Amino acid sequence: MAASIRSTLVVHGRLAMREARLAAARGGRHGLQIMSFEQAAVRLAGGFVQPIDEESLRAAIQAVLPATPMGELDSIKMLPGMIGAAADTLHKAWRAGIDLAARSGDHPRLEAIARLEAAVLTQLPEGMMRPVDIVTAANSCLGHAPAVLGAIEIVGLTELSPCWRPLVKALAARIPVQWTAGPRSVPVWLGDTGVVVVRGEAEGPMVGSVSAATAYHEAIEAMRWARALLASGVSPSDIAIATASAADYDDHFLALRADANIDLHFVHGVRVATAREGQAAAALADIVVRGLSQSRLRRLVALCRDSAPLASLPEGWLRLLPRDAPLSTSAAWSRLLTRLKPDDWSDGMDHVPALRAAVELLAKGPDAAQQIGETFLKGRALSIWRKALLAGPAASIDVTLETLKHDDGLEACMSVAWMPASALAASPRRFVRLIGLNSSRWPRGIAEDRLIPDHIIPTTELDPLPVSLADRRDFETILATTCGEVILSRARRDSDGRLLGRSPLLAAHGDETYLRRNAVPAHAFSETDRLMARPQEFAADPQAIGARACWRDWRLAEVTTHDGLVRPDHPLILAILARTQSASSLKTLLRNPLGFVWRYAFGWKAPQSGAEPLVLDALAAGELVHLVLDRALRDLEATGGLASADTSAIEVAVAEASAAVAAEWESERPIPPNVIWDRTLGDARNLAGQALAHGNDHLPGNRSYGEVPFGGSEPKSTAEPPWDASLPVTIPNTGFQIAGYIDRLDIAGDGSRALVRDYKTGSPPKGEIRLNGGRELQRCLYAFAVKALLGDHVAISASLLYPREPLDLQLDDPEAVLADITGHLLAARTALAGGAALPGPDTGGDYDDLAFALPANAGATYCKRKQSAATERLGNLAQVWEAE
Repeated sequence: MAASIRSTLVVHGRLAMREARLAAARGGRHGLQIMSFEQAAVRLAGGFVQPIDEESLRAAIQAVLPATPMGELDSIKMLPGMIGAAADTLHKAWRAGIDLAARSGDHPRLEAIARLEAAVLTQLPEGMMRPVDIVTAANSCLGHAPAVLGAIEIVGLTELSPCWRPLVKALAARIPVQWTAGPRSVPVWLGDTGVVVVRGEAEGPMVGSVSAATAYHEAIEAMRWARALLASGVSPSDIAIATASAADYDDHFLALRADANIDLHFVHGVRVATAREGQAAAALADIVVRGLSQSRLRRLVALCRDSAPLASLPEGWLRLLPRDAPLSTSAAWSRLLTRLKPDDWSDGMDHVPALRAAVELLAKGPDAAQQIGETFLKGRALSIWRKALLAGPAASIDVTLETLKHDDGLEACMSVAWMPASALAASPRRFVRLIGLNSSRWPRGIAEDRLIPDHIIPTTELDPLPVSLADRRDFETILATTCGEVILSRARRDSDGRLLGRSPLLAAHGDETYLRRNAVPAHAFSETDRLMARPQEFAADPQAIGARACWRDWRLAEVTTHDGLVRPDHPLILAILARTQSASSLKTLLRNPLGFVWRYAFGWKAPQSGAEPLVLDALAAGELVHLVLDRALRDLEATGGLASADTSAIEVAVAEASAAVAAEWESERPIPPNVIWDRTLGDARNLAGQALAHGNDHLPGNRSYGEVPFGGSEPKSTAEPPWDASLPVTIPNTGFQIAGYIDRLDIAGDGSRALVRDYKTGSPPKGEIRLNGGRELQRCLYAFAVKALLGDHVAISASLLYPREPLDLQLDDPEAVLADITGHLLAARTALAGGAALPGPDTGGDYDDLAFALPANAGATYCKRKQSAATERLGNLAQVWEAE
């Protein structure tokens, strides 16, 4: 077989290179090498010469920038973005062929950039050269050009950077060089180089113009257009979607690609955060930049479970972390790790040292970013981390990761392609859709360099191939090289609803077709799009049938199965009625039967945020006061009793209790900012002190108890309760057993009297209350529990204590109130067992944390609409809502 003749094909861009290689393989063109012009120059220069790649340049700038005097740029050289700006400036100067060292005397800024360039070149490997140095080395080896490169054909380019033009002319004098322009524009400078220019006729595609509602709508219409072409038999490799700045649409197409199940290849790559490895790096970056917290650690563990610091921890160790605790400070982590014992771990071994070492390393922050990445990441995730550290400072690594991209893994030559217009201009396809043709977006505006403004070096000299002219040239090239169809698309409004102008490039292409956002598409791009386009077909879907029936029932005045009607004696309803109740659950049963079923039958609960709140809500603030009261009361009882304590003793006990409770709270729950948290603790101390000092002379010689368990509730402390807390407590004639904790119980020294107090940290009511529409059950139920456990001979007083006033509301005639409650609870059991799990007066209210499961604005619309029918269906239960 005869030896193949070497030749070189010069193309631009990854897509053009892939397609050219595929075409060469199919055509059996042995000896053909396909590369960019820069690669051809490096090949001719020989030896160990290599161009300066982006990562090496950024690494060198990062290494030399701190020690390099930058004159007036010294104040900003360590800010985020400086490395990228310096790299862009050096690239522009090198591509334009500007000798920075020779022009350093023209301006102090040029002197600083030249000084940085010299330091960077010293830092780079010896064989890594600037374009001008590569050209010099290649010119010295021109005698080898016939053997190394052979005949050169340059295809798909409309321009070439000035730094390479002398080499093109020198090569044309030694070997055949052909510039295959086709219908593209030809650079003027080629006229006297000896390069053979081959022109061709422009294609005549069908050109249409459309306008979409928004950029997202543009992306949807593009996917519909691509799906229609695929359905008609067009090969995916003939279809392209492009725009001047692809980053504006990447997220839209990424989401639509998954829904459409179309192999849409991102020629320019996808963000690294879309892959698991990128997510692992992003999770670690979140900790490095914003600090360690429980939620961030859980995310990191889920993505880096096999990393060295975490691999030694046993399976399920995250269960040891209190779910509601943010753990956002080193002190909180220290308290948690101090409490953990070997018996707490599933394998009985002490893993605290390993966990402590991991936490301490993560807490070091940006200063230890490299060490943290090397420790917690490996493989591709570690490569992404290293690349991000080269691209910018560690303090903003989370932002840097958002800009990094990688290949999406699809075969470019066999897929529908989404790409920048510059890539499409170099690698034409038959069917093209150009989107984003709005003013200021295509063509994009010319901007000055960030470090060398126009008054130092004119922009036309520093950037002789500006993006604005490139955008215009790419647009013209795409129209001239597409042989099938070109659709020109623009958005009418941006994401905020502002009107957008038309690109001047659309002026010569006639009227546009107005695409409505809610119009029925001629061809759907996905299953979801198809069902939305065919309401009659979607209406037959079981999910749609259920949704429509629910929406229709919600709009009716009568109650339906979608409002909570269930079959009588449903096993799940009977099961939750048979469980041991609390005062809170019975209150929910009386005032919100629907919420009672959601909470206790379905197990629904409102989502909790682990982030630090700005202020504690009313429920959390009340719980904080209760905890301080309980601990202070126990301390006082252990040192002589509350009855004999004076004001100063109470203040000391409250202060010590507040400090202890605050430490536990900070370890297990989110807290507000320090200033607000200190104010909240101060308020809790004041309320606790007032509550403990109020009315201590009512029962001389009494014994006081706090958070007293009954009905089987587990004690919250080691304090001895006044009874056997495991004994059941049953409300007569209702079938309900109750359990819970009594805020405070005072028992007289002779055991003849007992005072039951329920603390209320809010504002007191304007008048006397007994049941308050079913809201106030604690006093009566707790009084009944005390009498049941201590005996009928004990005289019981029950009250609500409002320490802010202070005000102590006594319950008159607890026996009569209990009789009323018994009747209401029996009615509630009968109604719910009969299938009426319906909305009540608290459904959709301000304190209904399950209101998200109701229609929007349910309290003002849905609940009022259903109120009459629900009241009638609930029968006797509704009477409690009117009780005083």
